[in-house]
Amino acid sequence: MNSLKRLLVVVLLTGAALASSGCSYNRFVGQEEAIKAQWAQVENQLQRRNDLIPNLVESTKGFAQQERDVFQAIADSRAKLAGAGTPDQKMAAANEQSSALARLLVVVEQYPTLKSDATFARLMDELAGTENRIAVERMRYNEKVQEYKTARRSFPANITAGIFGFKDDYKLFEAPPEAKVAPKVDFSRPKQ
Repeated sequence: MNSLKRLLVVVLLTGAALASSGCSYNRFVGQEEAIKAQWAQVENQLQRRNDLIPNLVESTKGFAQQERDVFQAIADSRAKLAGAGTPDQKMAAANEQSSALARLLVVVEQYPTLKSDATFARLMDELAGTENRIAVERMRYNEKVQEYKTARRSFPANITAGIFGFKDDYKLFEAPPEAKVAPKVDFSRPKQ
């Protein structure tokens, strides 16, 4: 009778483990899909910003012709974002673009006439709204990645993750180190 109880306990534990692993499997699939969908939202907002930038740059060029390096950095960052294939490449390109836009805003502060231009003001409002949307979508993406990572490391789901090959392939979208420092633009002319 004692060995029958042991066998019954083993069968029940095995059944419970299989049932819980099935739930974990489905949860991981759902979480991975949620991460991918949220990343698509980040890309959507990055594209919106990318579409606004040429109009903003053209509007600004008429007032600040001498700031070619800032405009070039913005153009280069747009090209990198457009050519990025992986989420890591897109994160790096988006961070570079954010840095270039921050330098543009410093340039704008030096040109009061530009700030009063209606077209420029409208574009800046759209860009500010887009930047807020990007921040929200990045936050939501990071939340989805954090949920997945937490579930993947929790017991008994970690066993299911190992068995079915759910990997820790998703990175958090983090601000680059230069985002912690206020951008500086030098308006002094080189001596000739």
